[in-house]
Amino acid sequence: MPTMTLPIPHDLYDIMKSHKEIKWNEIAFKAMLGYAMKLKSLEKITKKSKFRENDAMEMDKIIKKSLRKHYENEVS
Repeated sequence: MPTMTLPIPHDLYDIMKSHKEIKWNEIAFKAMLGYAMKLKSLEKITKKSKFRENDAMEMDKIIKKSLRKHYENEVS
């Protein structure tokens, strides 16, 4: 299995050193694995989606226009 080295802040290092009973590498592995699985799921969903960036930009304009009208009516 490949290994990974990463920098950590000194305050985190101090906490980790004071709790040697904890397998920090397992915690990091599980956190990264969980995040990677979420990304994989999202990629699978978006790969099948026909919703594209232009659609998102158009939706953004529609939402902002609707919000502007809503708040203008509230002020009036």
